[in-house]
Amino acid sequence: MTVTFSAPTLETERLILRAPELSDFDALAAFYASPRSSFVGGPQSRELSWRALALEAGHWVLRGFGRWTLIEKTTNTPVGIVGLWHPEGFPERELGWDLFDGATGKGYATEAAIAARSYAYDTLGWTTLTSLIAIDNEGSRRVAERLGATYDSDFTHERHGPMQLWRHPGPEGRA
Repeated sequence: MTVTFSAPTLETERLILRAPELSDFDALAAFYASPRSSFVGGPQSRELSWRALALEAGHWVLRGFGRWTLIEKTTNTPVGIVGLWHPEGFPERELGWDLFDGATGKGYATEAAIAARSYAYDTLGWTTLTSLIAIDNEGSRRVAERLGATYDSDFTHERHGPMQLWRHPGPEGRA
């Protein structure tokens, strides 16, 4: 039996946001093998990275929403994962972003997060979103600030430890 799921494809000026696919595995495994993944449970093995890819796809099946693989239009290369997230253990629905090596400093996280947040508000009808950010993750905090999110509260995650919950402006308050 094959289980299929449907995820919309979104486009921004420089990115395509599409459902996670098996072809993303090597890029995801390289991300999770690198120190860049330290804020999201890494570094970790290829076997655990496989489970992470299955989790990304499975979230779409179980929740009806999830995170998209970011494809850079000019190179057709996966450069990260951004989207809507609410696995067990998270206090609220989240807008999250992870960029792969070489993709930082280009505004991709902000560009893709704006598209994902618009989808949450305009298509799914949500009225609020949060982002959980590791205390020492300055880069993610800067992205949250660019998106207009503000610090809301502290949260201790079962596996990731102390984090900060940042609240995004609602549909009426976004720029």
